[in-house]
Amino acid sequence: MTAQFLEYVTPWLVDNPDDISITEAEGEGDTTVLEISVHPDDMGKIIGKQGRIIRSLRTLARAAGQRDGHSVMVEVVD
Repeated sequence: MTAQFLEYVTPWLVDNPDDISITEAEGEGDTTVLEISVHPDDMGKIIGKQGRIIRSLRTLARAAGQRDGHSVMVEVVD
């Protein structure tokens, strides 16, 4: 559910939506790690000024994960 949320939201934030890749990995315990990979030109847009955009995405993803009963971490990778 959380990965689907990110797949829906992130294309609206970047100029190159075809270059978005969201992968799901297992972290420590029952934590799910979602890794967002975007075009290098869109890196600043997904992070936002002072990290506001990525912080908001992390908060929303964490809330969606808690609703489903598991913890979620969101990371931006190169």
